[in-house]
Amino acid sequence: MTNSEEQQFLNDLEKKLWTSANKLLPSLDASQYKHVMLGLVFLKYVSDAFDIRRDELTAQFNNPDCDYYLDPADFDDAASYQAEIDTELEVRDYYLETNTFWVPQQARWQFLQDNNKTVIGGADLPLGEGARLKISSVGHLIDNALDAIETDNPKLKGVLNKRYTQLQIDQSKLGELIDLIATIPFNHATLSSKDILGHVYEYFLGQFALAEGKKGGQFYTPKSIVSLIVQMLEPFKGRVYDPAMGSGGFFVQSEHFITAHKGKIGDVSIYGQEANHTTWQLAAMNMVIRGIDFNFGKEPASTYTHDQHPDLRADFVMANPPFNMKEWDTGVSDNDPRWVYGKPPSGNANFAWLQHMLYHLAPNGSLGLLLANGSMSSNTSGEGAIRQALIDNDLVECMVALPGQLFTNTQIPACIWFLSKNKNARTAASGRQLRDRRGEVLFIDARNLGYMKDRVLRDFTQDDLNKVTETFHAWQMGEAYEDTAGFCKSAKLDELQKHDYVLTPGRYVGATEEEGDGELFADKMARLTGQLKSQFEESDRLEVEIKKNLAGLGFDV
Repeated sequence: MTNSEEQQFLNDLEKKLWTSANKLLPSLDASQYKHVMLGLVFLKYVSDAFDIRRDELTAQFNNPDCDYYLDPADFDDAASYQAEIDTELEVRDYYLETNTFWVPQQARWQFLQDNNKTVIGGADLPLGEGARLKISSVGHLIDNALDAIETDNPKLKGVLNKRYTQLQIDQSKLGELIDLIATIPFNHATLSSKDILGHVYEYFLGQFALAEGKKGGQFYTPKSIVSLIVQMLEPFKGRVYDPAMGSGGFFVQSEHFITAHKGKIGDVSIYGQEANHTTWQLAAMNMVIRGIDFNFGKEPASTYTHDQHPDLRADFVMANPPFNMKEWDTGVSDNDPRWVYGKPPSGNANFAWLQHMLYHLAPNGSLGLLLANGSMSSNTSGEGAIRQALIDNDLVECMVALPGQLFTNTQIPACIWFLSKNKNARTAASGRQLRDRRGEVLFIDARNLGYMKDRVLRDFTQDDLNKVTETFHAWQMGEAYEDTAGFCKSAKLDELQKHDYVLTPGRYVGATEEEGDGELFADKMARLTGQLKSQFEESDRLEVEIKKNLAGLGFDV
């Protein structure tokens, strides 16, 4: 099956799920709707992963060539043989050995489907071996399932949003939603169940960001921007850290990148932090759905006052923190060891985020950070001095200016800072041989790239991402790189000093070499400047003539 056919399959699935779910839950606002859908998608995934492992075990119990084979000859009859298999299938060690979440009976999707109609109004459900389960509603059935999973999987403590009982909606609608999510197909020829459910999860996150507007954008960074940073940094091996992780988009794209390049996700360790409890939950669920091991700290907390990874020195740091965040420093010392290059102003956290990331960067590490365009030129409250210190210490490697209208939640123009603690010649984690880039900064102006995907949102094509990425990598390696007027320029530090340490790419890359008429920009500028000078001189001459004529007519001029 081709990629276009896969994409069509996923597009059809998105439309089906979104349309159907909207019909079932018209009374919920986006913030509630988000938890209802994503909690059930999570529950469906862990249950399906459990069932896949269960099927594998069943096949092994019946295969004489497997270590787990159970010989029917050792049992009195077929019934006792099957009973033994059923017992063995409930041994959790078989699941833990393949890193499969153990799912208790009351949390398995089939159990929810079998009982979502009977529990409306209350029911006493059998659990086997004489155990009973009193359930008062469909919401209670779901909350109980989530609670059972969390109890048996300590890593999920505090992660799952168990609030279905509190929802003020028709219980039968919740039951229908369970049946709807059960229709997500997993028998695709080339896409795994993890790929399909992960795609559904990501799609819903994006839709909720649109529905919630600015607030929703706090946990969702456009996929193409995340992909660009991941492609440019190439996090193949080592520790990957996001101190403002939102729903974990950078980690998901890192997994995609590693898999696409035949790497091993196990070679990467994931570390993240998030202050918003809801978003912290969504990120953890996102990782579990994709089978990615992670460390998000003990709890959701402020990166500034309760650093969850104080001793971490990461090989790759990537983040999209809130732009121009105010009042961020309450409880933060003026002498915090992170402020190596100057104390950031209370009114703007841009350089606080940047220095926090640098503090947690390993000696050979690299970072990519989305910030508002003002960070490239502002001199307010000492920001210019911090930027100068970063440049003078040769930490800035590349600056990328982005087009507008990329975000669902803000129209603030944005850029990407790429910093490195070691610009010496060395071998990157990807295996690429990097040249000595000390004393140089690459500027890329990508404002003219991309396309309008609808009336309000812009996006990059894969060709756009590749153009920026390949330019950066060619410059790093010193192979087939050339400055391109209007797009990219490799500048020395003394040139940055001449521009008063402003890092706006447009100042360095200039305009395109040719306008539409084929005339070189430099030649055209010189010609037009000459014409303008001549026109000013002619204007002055005519003014003198007019005044002379008016005076001859008796007017006082």
